[in-house]
Amino acid sequence: MDAGEIGGALLFLLAAAAAVAAAVSVGAVDFSRPLTAGVGFQRAVSWLIGVLDGTSSAAEDAYGAWVAVRAGLIAPALQAAVWACMVMSVMLVVEAVYNSVVSLGVKAMGWRPEWRFKWEPLDGADEEKGSSHYPMVLVQIPMYNELEVYKLSIGAACELQWPKDRIIIQVLDDSTDPFIKNLVELECENWASKGVNIKYATRTSRKGFKAGALKKGMECDYAMRSEYIAIFDADFQPEPDFLLQTVPFLVHNPEVALVQARWTFVNDTTSLLTRVQKMFFDYHFKVEQEAGSATFSFFSFNGTAGVWRTQAIDDAGGWKDRTTVEDMDLAVRATLKGWKFVYVGDIKVKSELPSTYKAYCRQQFRWSSGGANLFRKMAKDIMAAKDVSFLKKSYMLYSFFLVRRVVAPTAACILYNIILPISVTIPELFLPAWGIAYIPMVLTIVTAIRHPKNLHIMPFWILFESVMTVHRMRAALTGLLELPGFNQWVVTKKVGSDFEVNEVPLLQKKRKRLRDRINFPEIGFSVFLFLCASYNLVFHGTTSYYVNLYLQGLAFLFLGLNFTGTCSCCQ
Repeated sequence: MDAGEIGGALLFLLAAAAAVAAAVSVGAVDFSRPLTAGVGFQRAVSWLIGVLDGTSSAAEDAYGAWVAVRAGLIAPALQAAVWACMVMSVMLVVEAVYNSVVSLGVKAMGWRPEWRFKWEPLDGADEEKGSSHYPMVLVQIPMYNELEVYKLSIGAACELQWPKDRIIIQVLDDSTDPFIKNLVELECENWASKGVNIKYATRTSRKGFKAGALKKGMECDYAMRSEYIAIFDADFQPEPDFLLQTVPFLVHNPEVALVQARWTFVNDTTSLLTRVQKMFFDYHFKVEQEAGSATFSFFSFNGTAGVWRTQAIDDAGGWKDRTTVEDMDLAVRATLKGWKFVYVGDIKVKSELPSTYKAYCRQQFRWSSGGANLFRKMAKDIMAAKDVSFLKKSYMLYSFFLVRRVVAPTAACILYNIILPISVTIPELFLPAWGIAYIPMVLTIVTAIRHPKNLHIMPFWILFESVMTVHRMRAALTGLLELPGFNQWVVTKKVGSDFEVNEVPLLQKKRKRLRDRINFPEIGFSVFLFLCASYNLVFHGTTSYYVNLYLQGLAFLFLGLNFTGTCSCCQ
């Protein structure tokens, strides 16, 4: 147990104490209100007995029947769900505040990974003086029908600054389109003719998807001689000095298994969709990854833009295809073996954001479902691990898995997209202001605090995330319960924002069907929200949520019509 873990635990306890103090100050600990809703249950039973014995008229008391059932049965059930969501919301806000405090502290102190882990240029770092001090590095580029971006990643990898006899570029092509496959192979041959040590590898089947390709690539003789493995997805373009900046962390710190760089995006300003995505990823890298690295030296490998120690991969059991988050799976297993990770936010690698709403939804579903499913598979292993401290195991189980993978999407979706709209028709339901107003406000602040330049699109981000919580909750439940489709892998479609269109003959676009141009679940949800908002506008009673509900409904409607990304239903 090192100082970082102890400091992280103390900060988390401080954040929890602050949340409890705030709850006490606003009366949030008073749970007497929901108990009174149970009184209506007696009224519902009395009314039912009266109808059965003929003392009450069912025809004239139809509305009374609804009121009795609503107050006695529906309201108490929903009230229990409300308080469950309140508990989860407190868990979520404590986690978010803790991560933000750590992140802000790191920024305020000017803390750098070099303070904790040794970093210095490799001995004889001038390539012209010889390559004996450079370790052997394998660069893996897995791809699947990546017509638009294959040249970008291969070209960037081949231009990495490293002695030519100490680096191997391995292109793992799982493409099923013969035309694209031929183009990728020709590109590899082109770089090989320039003296680059590049290998083109294919498989007879796509078993295991990306994990299967990476595992197969490591079985090659030349791969087994490599001390370190850098991984880049097909749309990632590392800077030439990427290896010179990352590998020294591994060389000088034998306990470090992974060095993760930050993603930047070449298309983050092309549409409102990509702008709100950038806010999501900025929070992930600047807050979650940085906090995990600074305290517990643990975070999830992002699947690309990172360098692994080959020994650590082997020690953790290699790549496994049991979930759709093979990167997170490997990171967790390596951590349980005692390995540490380093996140270096100053090293940035260009990539591409999903340019359509459906592509982003598929990506988020894969990540959310896989994370929840991995929690199911790894919880016992984490608790039984002997090579990590109790504090780190607690952090992994509670913060990393339970709160982020299960609680976050569940609480947000159920409370704001289901219970809040329904509450306008059930006046007996009590929604505490601290839960539906103060907590979202705190979450908004801690999300925006690390990227104030994006404040002008914050309202759009809030509405967009309201829609995405539906997809993430469905994905989390699918993975947690292993429902059909929990292990489904769909490759995110790339456009190639930095690509010269005339360099490769593009495939002819096909006209999309109506069901591919319109997202009917979002349309249905927008109708539900509009109906609830209209009811609240006419019969608002003591609550006035209709403005918020109308805005939510518009968000679902616009995304249902694909009006936010590069694709619209009118195309």
